[in-house]
Amino acid sequence: MRALLHLPALLASLILLQAAVSATRAQTTRTAAISDAVSQAKVQVNKAFLDSRTRLKTALSSETPTTRQLSEYLKHAKGQTRTAIRNGQVWEESLKRLKQKAFLTNVTVPSPDLTLLSWEVGCEVPAPMVKCDVNSPYRTITGHCNNRRKPALGAANRALARWLPAEYEDGLSLPFGWTPGKTRNGRPLPLAREVSNEIVSYMNEEDVLDQNRSLLFMQWGQIVDHDLDFAPETELGSNEYSKAQCDEHCIQGDNCFPIMFPPNDPKMKTQGKCMPFFRAGFVCPTPPYQSLAREQINALTSFLDASFVYSSEPSLASRLRNLSSPLGLMAVNQEVSDHGLPYLPFVSKKPSPCEFINTTAGVPCFLAGDSRASEQILLATLHTLFLREHNRLARELNGLNPQWDGEKLYQEARKILGAFVQIITFRDYLPIVLGDDMQKWIPPYQGYNESVDPRISNVFTFAFRFGHLEIPSTMSRLDENYQPWGPEPELPLHTLFFNTWRMVKDGGTDPLVRGLLAKKAKLMKSNKMMTEELRSKLFQPTHRIHGFDLAAINIQRCRDHGQPGYNSWRGFCDLLQPQTLEQLDSVLQNEMLAKKLLDLYGTPDNIDIWMGAIAEPLVERGRVGPLLACLLGKQFQQIRDGDRFWWESPGVFTEKQQDSLRKMSFSRLVCDNTHITKVPLDPFQANNYPQGFVDCSAIDKLDLSPWASVEIRDVGSTASHTTQ
Repeated sequence: MRALLHLPALLASLILLQAAVSATRAQTTRTAAISDAVSQAKVQVNKAFLDSRTRLKTALSSETPTTRQLSEYLKHAKGQTRTAIRNGQVWEESLKRLKQKAFLTNVTVPSPDLTLLSWEVGCEVPAPMVKCDVNSPYRTITGHCNNRRKPALGAANRALARWLPAEYEDGLSLPFGWTPGKTRNGRPLPLAREVSNEIVSYMNEEDVLDQNRSLLFMQWGQIVDHDLDFAPETELGSNEYSKAQCDEHCIQGDNCFPIMFPPNDPKMKTQGKCMPFFRAGFVCPTPPYQSLAREQINALTSFLDASFVYSSEPSLASRLRNLSSPLGLMAVNQEVSDHGLPYLPFVSKKPSPCEFINTTAGVPCFLAGDSRASEQILLATLHTLFLREHNRLARELNGLNPQWDGEKLYQEARKILGAFVQIITFRDYLPIVLGDDMQKWIPPYQGYNESVDPRISNVFTFAFRFGHLEIPSTMSRLDENYQPWGPEPELPLHTLFFNTWRMVKDGGTDPLVRGLLAKKAKLMKSNKMMTEELRSKLFQPTHRIHGFDLAAINIQRCRDHGQPGYNSWRGFCDLLQPQTLEQLDSVLQNEMLAKKLLDLYGTPDNIDIWMGAIAEPLVERGRVGPLLACLLGKQFQQIRDGDRFWWESPGVFTEKQQDSLRKMSFSRLVCDNTHITKVPLDPFQANNYPQGFVDCSAIDKLDLSPWASVEIRDVGSTASHTTQ
């Protein structure tokens, strides 16, 4: 009888035990399934990465690499960036496999399975552990440890920040325009190339030059962009033929998203049905997994820190240094020099695509802190000036402080050069970009704010592409009297891509620098947006091979990144969101342009952010419209205020050092690192030699005496953190 009384409790215990055993078995099964899916995905993705590296090397060994291969060379992930992108692709591929097997059905909420998946993939360690020494007065190369509470904030190889949620066709990763017949906001999207043809192009007419901005204005924008963001491309992994299918047959799939040509496009006669396009690299999602939407990588630090000189990758940063010297110098070219002044080192890996542009000259690409340094010759020129300036600073600091070792000399010179980039950008460049909106978006500095998020936003990577409309169709080289230099003083833009030989064997840096100072940038006009040199001949290596369309690439990239449309961003910036032709005309102040955009997109909501933003009329005394002023201004304020090492932040430099730094100028950089003796007082404004030009003796030098035997106070507290 007593045993019967205990029977219900016994049965309940057995049921609970059975349930626990079942749950354990189920979890074991799920764990095994996750492990198996990740193993299969790793094999597939690793093969894709290996194939990609082999294929690119083989392609560059051919007699003439294609436009696609030149582009791929620029967008190829290396080092820790490659690891982070590979992990992102393994995560996504594993998730696809598990969903197909119905092991993960609800993937939009926090789940122990997602944590396990992340651990199996290796998502939590995209980079080696970094020990934070907040006593250090110097930045880390990777950007870690800037923010004490969140040491990874702003570090390289993390996701770009989202100011608005991503918008993908499937809510997760597929770009709008992926599925034929599928609409966005009830309207079909126009082809990216069709928008480029209808809105961005202008043919057979000269550029409208900017009467108030020098060519340096355009070039500084690119150097700043290359300091802040870079998203290398993914690899294709779903089948072994997918690269060829994308390149040659325009078959969309996996991470191939070809830019199709509309009917009657002139490129169809010479380039087939499409331009190949590969999607940007992305990273694993991060806990608590509130969204699993694809997030693109930023391979660089988010800080304005001259990383284009020093790299955001520790192994490359070390290779760029001259570690055999006790002077803290950067390595320079040992094979050639510029009338006694150093060039950047050449890349050591052969073959180098720059050698194919002129096989007789055979000059390789340059090695710099950013892999895009040799993309075009004026960018390489600025890289060269910065290399020389680092070594000049290090030597001068050594003269003042012979007791300093090479590491301290390197770090102090690096710190000064980082301050130079910040000062020129905020004092000289941004005010003439934002015009009368400068004070509205970037108020005076109030000091470092630990709660400000300095990460580069996804949308900023499109907003900053307004500079593509400032690039003229030709570049000029000028002699010491600022007159045309040599037998070919004016060169079409498309001949300058990967063209290091023009610098090394045809005149050096000085004629190119003079062209930056005394020639004008292109002015963005609604009927003359982008030169055909960029819209038809981007990375065109020879006359026989046809180039890419930068405008179409920008539009396709907006969709690849899951960017919300034009009106969403207008709303984000508290600007009117036009719905009708009359309202869009009122915003753009251009009825013809408004009508063209509506004919293509059907609704202003669908206009791609880059296209809509550049279509707006310029703000007073600026070079962008109201939407771009908002997006750029907000980003640059966050970069400044969220940077513990900002040059004006107390304790970073002494007050006397700050006073010295305020006298820095781009013209002085030119005087100190070229043979040029006459420079403009304001190098960003349009200048006509000799008006506005002065002798270098009239330009303030950087007084380094405040650095003599001064120990800078520590930037931060004495606590230390460990981060990834």
